Amino acid sequence: MNDLPFRCELKPGLPVHDQVVFAVQKAVISRQLRPGDAFPSVRALGQALRINPNTAHRVVQTLVARGLLAVRPGVGTVVGDGAEATSSERRALLGDEVERLVVEARRLGLSLEEVTAAVGRGWKRIGEGR
Repeated sequence: MNDLPFRCELKPGLPVHDQVVFAVQKAVISRQLRPGDAFPSVRALGQALRINPNTAHRVVQTLVARGLLAVRPGVGTVVGDGAEATSSERRALLGDEVERLVVEARRLGLSLEEVTAAVGRGWKRIGEGR
């Protein structure tokens, strides 16, 4: 899944459209993608993710409708100016991630202390990379 300005690992059992939209939304909210940044064409998106071109087109349409992307004649598709996320939007996105983490941790039989320690290690590791 190379050549994309955001990270997206598709998982079986979940709608591809929803996963890609979530990945882009996460990249915008985390400021990995910023207003004015170029966004891949529908064709490039479909090829990079190995998804149906119609699905890639629906993803872009959804993101444009949500104001996360803008289509600029002569320029192409870019991250929209209205893409700045509010604090509550960033918290809501984190809430989704936390829920997934909790479900996976419980499935694996991990304790809250083990999960907290793992989050702390990840926080430090990523913080050091900045």
